[in-house]
Amino acid sequence: MERQFYIDLASKGLRMPIGTDLVLHECSDHEQVQRDGVRLGCAIVEAARRYRTPLAIPPMDLTREKQMLLELMGIPMSGAEFHFVSPPEPKQLDRFEEHLHDVLPHGMAAHIGAIRHVAGVGDLLPVGMVIGPFSLMTKLVSDPITPVYLAGTGATADEEPEVAVIESVLRLSEQLILELIRRQIDAGAKLIVVAEPAANKVFFSPAQMESGSDVYDRFAIRPNRAIRELLAERGVDLFFHCCGELTEAMLRGFTTLDPAILSLGSSRELWEDAKIVPKSTVLYGNLPSKQFYSDSLITVQDVARRSRELIGRMKEMRHPFILGSECDVLHVPGCEHTIRAKVMAMMDCETG
Repeated sequence: MERQFYIDLASKGLRMPIGTDLVLHECSDHEQVQRDGVRLGCAIVEAARRYRTPLAIPPMDLTREKQMLLELMGIPMSGAEFHFVSPPEPKQLDRFEEHLHDVLPHGMAAHIGAIRHVAGVGDLLPVGMVIGPFSLMTKLVSDPITPVYLAGTGATADEEPEVAVIESVLRLSEQLILELIRRQIDAGAKLIVVAEPAANKVFFSPAQMESGSDVYDRFAIRPNRAIRELLAERGVDLFFHCCGELTEAMLRGFTTLDPAILSLGSSRELWEDAKIVPKSTVLYGNLPSKQFYSDSLITVQDVARRSRELIGRMKEMRHPFILGSECDVLHVPGCEHTIRAKVMAMMDCETG
């Protein structure tokens, strides 16, 4: 798409919760729906219609890629149980390479089918979804923080076995994510959401970065730069998402990816970030949707007030902005009415 398409959506005042999970859970057999490409595609279309957006965004499920990677390598364990304690064995790497382009396992076929269904609808923009390579790597080792810190001190894979593990797993993660993006583009995706929530201050030392370490660029930005290059080659846009706690340097790293849309968590003041992010990138967010389930954390009135504040502040900054949720708005059993009321408060609040 032309970059102006997203800027025009922002200028028209689009408000866009990522609410597909809410629609999915209206189905009593929602788990089965997520394994059926057409039915999942219908739920994505329904969410786009209900929340009045031309962007048809899939559920933000960031668990399936880990299980898929393990299946491709022939590791017979659930994703929740398995972590690499040493670099993958040569036979595992060979199996991964052999099967990477095979039929997709673990629910990914339904995800691809859903994108294809949305593409056939005609008046909605089909959106793909992947976890970022660094965030996937953090799910594949039991303690990613220590080896990332060691790498930030200058320790190499030859010197520290833990660094060797995360470097090898990160390479695999990048390969898998690039392949999944290719599949989604082939199915019709015109915009890809890359969710990289772990690229934050928990996993990277701000002190190391301030002292000149390139660890953040090497582990968080470089793999996503490879994604950006693939998207540019295929004429597809990047919707980059990170809801973690960030430093200004981390935010500046994201801007080097030149996303069409940049989604940040509620810890950020977007009107301040607008001073750093180029106006060619639409800022998206960042109402605290993780709290929508509880009136003790945020009320309907709070949501309306914060929506008005965000809209007003971003208008003052003259920066393209789409009001939305900090992540996808998740279904919470027993809290459905409360969550939906807050989503609609965001959608319908009056502004001056």
